[in-house]
Amino acid sequence: MVIVLVVSGVVSIILGVQYIRSILAIRSLCRQLDEIGRGSHMEIGTEYRQRDMLALCRRLDQLRQQWILSQRQYEKDEKQLKRNIASLAHDIRTPLTGAAGYIQLAQECSESARRERYLQTAGGRLKELGDMLEELFLYTKLTSAGFEFNLSEIQVLPLLGDCLVGFYHEFEKKGIVPEVEFDSEGVKVLADEECLRRIFCNLIQNALQHGEEGLAIRQKGRTLFFENPMSGTSTPDTEQIFEQFYKADSARRKGSSGLGLFIVKELTEKMGGSVRAELAGEKLRIVLEMNCLINFNE
Repeated sequence: MVIVLVVSGVVSIILGVQYIRSILAIRSLCRQLDEIGRGSHMEIGTEYRQRDMLALCRRLDQLRQQWILSQRQYEKDEKQLKRNIASLAHDIRTPLTGAAGYIQLAQECSESARRERYLQTAGGRLKELGDMLEELFLYTKLTSAGFEFNLSEIQVLPLLGDCLVGFYHEFEKKGIVPEVEFDSEGVKVLADEECLRRIFCNLIQNALQHGEEGLAIRQKGRTLFFENPMSGTSTPDTEQIFEQFYKADSARRKGSSGLGLFIVKELTEKMGGSVRAELAGEKLRIVLEMNCLINFNE
């Protein structure tokens, strides 16, 4: 009986010591977590070598490292967002200020022909601003949940031709005659008509804003190619060209929000296709893979 009591007492003492050590270890962990919460990058550790406590420390330290990486990414994204907002504010202010200036000139001008030119130029600046705001609105829709498509069979060439006609004056000013070559003029696509129109218009607009003379559009099988000579002042990064707000340093042209090709990528991928950019000598080639293209003979 005495032996049982002695053994029980020893076991109780051992368990009591382990309990006290575990309580001290937990308090130490709490203090370390408080320090980390105040911004410390200290590693989490314990002197209590019990297996489960060591496993807990390792897991907490992994979470600490993940938190640090997440915090760094958040700070990086926040800085990028501030730069993007500043860039957008500048890009929006430029056509708005230009329009206001030409309107003021028109108000002060007594010559009717010159006044009309001022008003037309102001209207052009306001159209640039409207296009940019429309892209920003579409961007917010694409990056939010619940964006829906209204899919239907659409003949590609007539829709593309309609988009090209919409840029007639811009082509005329630059002296550009677009080259369009389709292997199958009756090719159809299962897509949202307005979204496909936006894709084509953004690709055409990108060629006009950031390219030099010339635009060639070709269709081969399920692929559409938009190709134009590059501006001599900048070479786009084909790995980043579809990122939101991306602009080559020397390609900050008026009327550009930096969202055009990002919207192209998002819309194309959401409709089951893909898009990529290639450099072919001194030309930029945008390759549009539409997996839902259907060839047929009329």
